[in-house]
Parts: sequence; C-alpha cells; structure tokens
Amino acid sequence: MTAVVTTGVGDFDRLVMSEVPKPAAGPGEVLVQVLAAGVNNTDINTRLGWYSSTVSTATNESSDGIDGLGAGRTDGGWNGATPFPLIQGTDCCGRVVAVGTGGDEAVVGARVLIRSCMPLGDGADSHETEWLGSDRDGAFAQFTVVRARDVFPVESTWSDAELATIPCAYGTAENMVSRAGITVGTRVLVPGASGGVGSAVVQLAKRRGAYVIGIASAAKRDRVLEIGADEVLERGTDPVVQLGAQSVDVVIDNVAGSGFGSMLALLRHGGVYVTSGAIAGPIVELDLRTLYLGDLRLIGCTAWDEHVFADVVSYVERGEIRPLLERTYPMSDIVTAQRDFLEKRHVGNVVLIPPTLSN
Repeated sequence: MTAVVTTGVGDFDRLVMSEVPKPAAGPGEVLVQVLAAGVNNTDINTRLGWYSSTVSTATNESSDGIDGLGAGRTDGGWNGATPFPLIQGTDCCGRVVAVGTGGDEAVVGARVLIRSCMPLGDGADSHETEWLGSDRDGAFAQFTVVRARDVFPVESTWSDAELATIPCAYGTAENMVSRAGITVGTRVLVPGASGGVGSAVVQLAKRRGAYVIGIASAAKRDRVLEIGADEVLERGTDPVVQLGAQSVDVVIDNVAGSGFGSMLALLRHGGVYVTSGAIAGPIVELDLRTLYLGDLRLIGCTAWDEHVFADVVSYVERGEIRPLLERTYPMSDIVTAQRDFLEKRHVGNVVLIPPTLSN
C-alpha cells in the first residue's frame, strides 16, 4: 500500500511517500481502508519532538522545536519515545474491510471513525492510552489496523472528508467540556476559537446551553459567530479589560503562552481552567495566590473518558454539531497541507485524501 512514513524527528523532509506492506488484522483487530485523514497539531508536534521537556517554544516555531532534538530523543512523543519510522495520522474516517480471527464480521463494510485516543486499561476511564499516529501507525496511508473496540460505525450524510475533521479535535474538546462540568448558562471563554479544537469547543459548549465567548482574529470573527459563539474578542486585545476580572466560569484554553495569567484573572471564585495544549508556548507563569485564593481548579486533559467518543459520534448522527472543513489535499501533498495548516488562516481543519486503490 501507499503511505506517508515519518522517518524520525525533523522537518518536512522526514515525511516520505513510500510503498509499504499492507497490514493485516490480528485477533481483536480490524483492517480499515482509509477514506480521509485529518491534519492536526499533534501530527506536527510528534514529528518535531515538541512534547519533549526540552522544548519551550510555540508549536508553529518549528526551527526552535527541532533544534537540539534527534531521532533518539526519549521524551518527544505523547508517551515518551515515538516509535519511528511511523505512519502518522491521528484523524481517520474509513471503512472496515476485514476483521481478525474470531472478530465480528457484521462490522465489515461499515463506514467508521477511529477513536484517536485509545484506552489500554480495562477500567471505564483508563488513563493508560496510546494515540493513533503517534504511538502506533495511523491514517496517513491507504489502510490501517486498530483494535475493534476503537472503531465506531457512523450513520451520517457528511462526506468522508467532513467526518475526518472530527475524531481528534472533537474528542479532545468534548473531554474538556465534559470534565469542566459545563451546563446551561455557564460562561465559557475559548481562546483560539477558530482552530480545530477551539471551534469544536464552541459548538460543544453551545449544545449544552453555555454562553460562549471566543477569542479569534478579526478576519475570523464572523465565522466563529456563525458556529455559535455569543461574543468574539479580537485576538491581541486584553480580555480582562474587555470582559472584566472574575467574569467567566470556565476557560478552555489550548493557547497558553504569555496570556495564561489573564485567563486565570478572568475566572470567578471557584472557576475552572481546562487545557489540552499550548500552541503559543508551554511555559507559563503562575502566581499560586491567584490559584488558591480564588479556589480555582486547573484541569489537564489528555486521556479521554470512556463515554467521550461515543458521545461525539452520537452528536454527529443527530446533527447537533457541524463539520468545519477548510480544504482537502491529496495525501501526496502532505507537506503543502501541513504548511498551510501552520499558517492558521483556516477555521476548522484540513484533510488528506489517500490515493485511489487500484483494481
């Protein structure tokens, strides 16, 4: 089969279109033909080794992210060392074409979404996970193999590309919205509201009846309002001046960087700050007095609670959320797609389409 193989930590030249053996499903597994694969920050961060504790820069500062990191780096991936060479791609819409020995043949032919964050433990909410495309081969290929429990059949009129915008961004967003306890009337602030995760948070918080305030560039303001935000603050302005101190209940922030202190200043007593990323930089300054005097809660989210992805799929099937597909690219144009993704001019996500199978 044709696949994009990431050969190690580094720049775009580490992405190599290759012919590799087609995988086979083992016991408890299914073989999925990839129909469309979304592009995500996590794919780029893993290639750059950005998760290493030695990296302190923003996710789009790739030269700094690469500097000093080599293929032998032991902490550059989600769970430590990334198993290069690796087929990346954490977002997959596909079709089940085979099951392993003893598997349920009824799923063959079903269009599915693959759960990006895969629990390894037996508990209902295991925090031992592996990620598609980071810890095991993913969707930047014509086929991928995953455990049967990680494929979710989906009945929807959306296109394959539209469905491929969902798994990582919306699973991550739903996990944060759920843990934050957002409900009717909760005032929620969403920095980076035009991004893949941010735009998902806007929609998922609104479906719970929250009052949602987004932060985005002026050029993207109308798009963020269209997907449900009640207000949009212009990026670069002071949100404390705009909204007032202690004026929101929840901040769901995947931006971080120098604006972290302002996010905490906006929280009411007993407020909640939730994060699963740090695209503007992971190193922040925290005054512990703000935390404990305000009775604030800080929640970090990586592993998804068990109910999260099934819930997201049900929202798709009931039409309670909408896809935000900016553009599709042939999988062979992955470098162009990732470069465009890093420009952050889009709202939502971009998607790769694998080569058509030969007869």
